[in-house]
Order: sequence, then structure tokens, then C-alpha cells
Amino acid sequence: MGRQILNKTIEVDGVDIFYREAGDRKNPALLLLHGFPTSSVMFKNLMIALSDNFYLIAPDYPGFGFSAFPDRDIFEYSFKNISAYMDKFICEIELHSFTIYLHDYGCPIGLRLCVDHPEKIERIIVQNGNAYEEGIGPQWKETIDYWQNPTAEKKEKVAGFLSEEGVRMQYTAGLPKELQTINISPELWMLDWELMKRPGNIDMQFELNCDYKNNIEMFPVFQEYFRTHQPPALIIWGKYDVFFEVKEAYCYKRDLSNVQTYVIPGAHMVLETNFDEVFNLINNFLHFEWTYPVQERRFRPRG
Repeated sequence: MGRQILNKTIEVDGVDIFYREAGDRKNPALLLLHGFPTSSVMFKNLMIALSDNFYLIAPDYPGFGFSAFPDRDIFEYSFKNISAYMDKFICEIELHSFTIYLHDYGCPIGLRLCVDHPEKIERIIVQNGNAYEEGIGPQWKETIDYWQNPTAEKKEKVAGFLSEEGVRMQYTAGLPKELQTINISPELWMLDWELMKRPGNIDMQFELNCDYKNNIEMFPVFQEYFRTHQPPALIIWGKYDVFFEVKEAYCYKRDLSNVQTYVIPGAHMVLETNFDEVFNLINNFLHFEWTYPVQERRFRPRG
């Protein structure tokens, strides 16, 4: 296939799922799971850069990107249900074994796949994604207060991120100004906002964000998966991230024996602002493999 990214759509249990595909299917596979507020578009540069040696798949979740946006009356917008659709999606495209890239919302969505199908997971890459309470810092206080004691006044305040400026801030918040002006492609957050403005989508996004509390309750389950199955892991974190605390980056070492952790001078979207550094870390990580059994996994060069 080469470096050409193919743009495809497949029906999954009645819902059209848009996805991007690159590379030769004979090569090791990567499943790339995007975060909020974006879509598979966040992975285009990475897919092109890795497609010589890897097979890459990046889907858009229902209600995100160019996938269908079914009405909330007929589709449950929860992390559990979206993960279930991603499970059905990988079955439909016959993806049987892969490295999984977990970013932001993609982390709890993808970790549910890991828990349910550990035999399919070769490695994990976590880029600013939560699986430990240390990542839920004081900036979450108002949101958690709304979850526990919802009022219309509190909702108006915590829903501010569902705005044009709120979407842009997902890319810029915490970043030094020089990175904001030259490293971020404005069409990314503009596309995100354009798709979020679809009738009913902002309400859906708020509903889904409120469901994040169920992800926090799943953290012990995710951590047990790490301890039991010990997938080799690469943790990449932007030290300026104002949404997820940087101290979480080191928490994965508690439960994983084969883990590489890097904190780099970016924020929440380091794949956009620090691409060269992130690409080199991922490429080096993917060119190592391990031996079995699980409890004795250790890295060794490919070939």
C-alpha cells in the first residue's frame, strides 16, 4: 500500500465507522485511538511516517470525526458502549493482534479492549491518557463536583470546554507561545469545532464527558490488567498538560515491568507540537520485541 492513507467506511452493527488505513497488512499492526475533541485526523502524520514498516488503522468513534452520529435516543454515548463498538470494528476488519495507541478518551476506550482481549494486545503506547487517580488533578474539582451534585449553574460553568475557544485550548493550553504559533496546524481544531457544531453533538459530548466518572471507577481493573498481562509499554507525556497531571506518567511503573517513560516539553497534543521527538520514541519502541512467557518478557531487537 505504501505511504498513501486510504479513507474507508465500514458498517458496524448498523453504524457507519470511518477509518484511515496505511501500510502493508503483512506488517505489524497499530490501532490508533484518538482523544477529545478530535478524530483519526490527529494521526495522519504518524501514519505516513510509520507506513513503510507497519500497518496502521485509525477509526473515528460514533459521533466523532467522519463516523456516523446516531441519535442519542438509539445509541448510548458511554465509554463502555463506544469501546464495544471499537471491539466490533476490529472484528469486522479482521484485526487479530496489534499494538494499541491510547490518547485521552482513547485510553479508557482502548484499555477496555485490553481487559476484554489481552491476547490481541502486543504492546501499548499511552500518550497523555489516564489509568491512575494521580492524573485527575485539582483542575477536575468543579467537574467532579457537578457529577456528584449537578445543578444548571454548575453545568453552564463546566460545559465551557464545549465551545470554539474550549476546543482550541485542547491544543494550546499550557504551551509556551512559540509552540502555539508555529507547531499547531489551525485546521485541526477548526475541523474539530466544525464537526462538534452539528445539531445535538455538543449535548452528546457533555453527556459523554459526564460518563468519564465510570472510567475512574475502572482504574483498578486497568491496573490489574497491567499487573497480570505485563504488555510492554511506552508512556509519553507532555509536561505542560493542564488537563492530566504529569505525575501520572510515572504511575505505570508500579504495575508494568517493561515500561519506558518519557516526559517531553509539550502539552496535551504532543503528537502535533513535538512530532519528531514522539515519532522517534514510538519508532524505536516498535522496533523492539520481547520473548515469552509473559512474566519473563524482555525487549530484544527485531530481526
